[in-house]
Amino acid sequence: MSQTPEQTPPQDWLHVESLGLDARGVARRAGKVIFIEGALPGEQVSARTTRRKEAWEAATLTAIHRESTLRVAPRCPHFGLHQGACGGCLMQHVDASAQVAIKQRALEDALWHLGRVRPALMLRPLQGPAWGYRWRARLSVRFVVKRGEVLIGFHERKSRYIADMRSCAILPPHVSALLLPLRALIAEMDARDACPQIELACGEGATALALRHLEPLSEADKARLRAFAAAHPSVQWWLQPKGPDTLHPLDEGTPPLHYCLPEFGLSMPFRPADFTQVNPHINRVLVSRALRLLAVQPGERVIDWFCGLGNFTLPIATQAAQVLGVEGSEALVQRARANYEAARATRQMGKATFAARNLFDMTADILRADGAAARWLIDPPREGALALVKALAELRQTPPEGDWQPPQRIVYVSCNPATLARDAGLLVHQAGYRCAAACALNMFPHTAHVESLAVFDLDSEWQGIASSPA
Repeated sequence: MSQTPEQTPPQDWLHVESLGLDARGVARRAGKVIFIEGALPGEQVSARTTRRKEAWEAATLTAIHRESTLRVAPRCPHFGLHQGACGGCLMQHVDASAQVAIKQRALEDALWHLGRVRPALMLRPLQGPAWGYRWRARLSVRFVVKRGEVLIGFHERKSRYIADMRSCAILPPHVSALLLPLRALIAEMDARDACPQIELACGEGATALALRHLEPLSEADKARLRAFAAAHPSVQWWLQPKGPDTLHPLDEGTPPLHYCLPEFGLSMPFRPADFTQVNPHINRVLVSRALRLLAVQPGERVIDWFCGLGNFTLPIATQAAQVLGVEGSEALVQRARANYEAARATRQMGKATFAARNLFDMTADILRADGAAARWLIDPPREGALALVKALAELRQTPPEGDWQPPQRIVYVSCNPATLARDAGLLVHQAGYRCAAACALNMFPHTAHVESLAVFDLDSEWQGIASSPA
């Protein structure tokens, strides 16, 4: 149905004003906010209410009367609002460039509304390939007795059931092509009822499939896995009988996975269960931009908080005289240290040291003991870096005796705009920094997930006031 300019929309139509972080259209009716699944900004729609509260309603799109210019045809046949649709993506119906703009706006809104912070400069968002980007995924597995077949893939939208996926547009094409062969493989196995999950991890030239199995695999099943790997040469099998610590390769001599940071001449080894970025294309650009913004000067010391396997620490060590990488797990610190030693054997590197520290229990005394650094890189999990930022604010408000100095610049990489905004508010309003720049990263195209980066510089005026005698 089309609407001419002179027509007045019927009263039961809803005008969609914006798009929320959960990819639902936002409309209003009689002062109440309506969140509409599947609706896009600028559209005139009809919707069916599925949940009603005093201040808001949740609804599902039933008809589009005027379509948004942002709307595109989803590439994946499993995407949609219908029952059984795959829940791996929420935004395939939105133009890829528009998704980036929406996420940039979501970052700006979070910084202002939650942290009362406005960046001096909004940098151009980081984006890369919109399809085939997902090098890591957790694929659920279930043998459905009534259907007599195995399902492998993401869960259906708002459901515990597994979507009947036969392909996936966000997985690398060679992995998407494995979905049906994997279903046939698991269906033939003796342990087909005891394999609930396959963890996917792609590296350069290799694809690791980590099979979670609740009972020991028979020799026949192991032979089936080996035959599958022989038929698909990039595949290597890993087995996980219990927790993550039990993960091991099916066969000895399996070569380690690795990803590359070519700008820095680095190859980063990792295991399938290790945390690495889902999108290697964006990760390369992210590391490059973060280090340019960090602007390390000759002879400086840098601290990389939440260093993981050294994704930022090792590139920083190619530029800084000294870098300290801090992470919460001793095992992870050992892995990062080993990656550094391997890199140092092949190229010139600054001095890197590593420490295991519970960064969610950080105090001003511990922070001071870690020593001064001209620059910080912070890359926390979704919970953010609240304790670390609070400790810095405490030291800034009550400067300690001695030679400890606050970092002149902080580059903060975030996977949660809400906790970034909270921490940014503390840095700006309590620790004496200004937010010099920020941008969104489209690490997860077609999802509502927002990754971002922000730069904080010492406010010279605040610094002068804070250091002046009372």
